[in-house]
Amino acid sequence: MSLQLLGNGDAMRGDVFDSQCPARTVLDHVTSKWAVLVLAALRQGPLRFSALRRTIGGVSEKMLAQTLRTLETDGFVAREVVPTTPPQVSYSLTELGTGVASHVTGLLDWIDTRLPDVLAARSA
Repeated sequence: MSLQLLGNGDAMRGDVFDSQCPARTVLDHVTSKWAVLVLAALRQGPLRFSALRRTIGGVSEKMLAQTLRTLETDGFVAREVVPTTPPQVSYSLTELGTGVASHVTGLLDWIDTRLPDVLAARSA
């Protein structure tokens, strides 16, 4: 595992280029197709599971549940259960999740903007 001290000697940071660094796992988690879309969708505010599934076209229940569990374990998503009958579960971004979501939505914005150029390159 590779963690490095920053210039002030206090904080630690990962090294994603080191195959043993836990930063690699976090990178895998937040850059999966479904995780990027979940983070972007939750940036608009809390959503229930069914609303998330409707928002993210093509995601299966199983994959959405697995992605939400992973993002919750990593501290990016909070799960709130309201004790009603049946229980209502909603998902929202944590402070950590809000930070990473701003970065991945920047990537999505870039892709949306440059999509015509990518499609032109593919057909050339």
